Amino acid sequence: MKPTESTPALAASRAARGKGTLADHVTSMLAEQIRSGEFAPDARLPSEMELTERFAVSRTVIREAISRLKSEGLVGSRRGSGTVVLGANQATPFRLDMQVGDVRDSIQAVLRVIELRRGVEGEMAALAAQRRTRAQSHAIQQALKAIDAAADEGRDGVQEDFAFHAAISNAAHNPLYTSLVQFLSQFLHAAIRVARINEARRADFQQQVRSEHAAIAQAIADGDAAAARAAALQHMENSAHRIQAADSEFWASEGGKAARHLAQVKAGTEE
Repeated sequence: MKPTESTPALAASRAARGKGTLADHVTSMLAEQIRSGEFAPDARLPSEMELTERFAVSRTVIREAISRLKSEGLVGSRRGSGTVVLGANQATPFRLDMQVGDVRDSIQAVLRVIELRRGVEGEMAALAAQRRTRAQSHAIQQALKAIDAAADEGRDGVQEDFAFHAAISNAAHNPLYTSLVQFLSQFLHAAIRVARINEARRADFQQQVRSEHAAIAQAIADGDAAAARAAALQHMENSAHRIQAADSEFWASEGGKAARHLAQVKAGTEE
C-alpha cells in the first residue's frame, strides 16, 4: 500500500460503512490487508509513524488499531522486531461480545462494563499505591489535571479520563494490567464516553467524579493500598448509580447513541 493511496482508501472505507470511528476503519483496513496476504506471516508491520502518515490519522488511532489487531490474534509483539503478523497457527484470539440488541440492553451494556472494571480498577489502584514511583505518581496527578483542562475547554475528556486510568495501570508495575486495559480499550472508551456525556449535564455529577478521581490519585500518592482500592471501587459504584439515574431524555439523545455504539462493540473488532 502506497502512502498516497491510504487516505482515499480510508475515506472510501468510511463512506462504505457510514459509521464507526477512525480506529474502526484503520483496524478494518489493516485486518483486510493481513488476511489477504499483503502482509505475510512473520512480516513486520510498518512503524507507528509510517502508519500515521499512510492513514493520515494520529498515533493514538494507530495504537488503538494495533491493540485491536493483537486481541484478534492477527499481530503480536516480538522483541527486536516490533509488531509482526502472526501465522494462522499462532492466532489465538479472545473476544468479548456484548450480545445485546435494543436500547434497554445498551444501558445494561454500560453497567456490565462498569461491573467488569470494578475488580480490575480496585486491585490496580491498590498495587499502584504499593509500587508507584514518584514520577508515576506525578504522571497520575498530571492526568487528573488534563481531565480538568478538557472540561474547562468544553471537550468531553474521554481520552483524558482513559489516560488517567492507564497511568494507574502503568504504576501497578504489572504488565498484564496494562495489556488488559489496552485490550479493553474499545469498551472503556465507549463506556467512559457514555458516562461523561451523562455527567456533563449536571454540575453535581461533575464534582462527584472530580472528587472520586482525586481520592484515588491521593491514596496512590500516599502509598495507601487499602484507601486506593476503596476509592476505586467507590468510583465504579458511583458511576453505575449515575448511569442508572439518567432520565429517558438522556437515553433518547447523544447518551443513548453512545450506549448503543458500546452495545455493538466486540473486543478487538467491531461488526
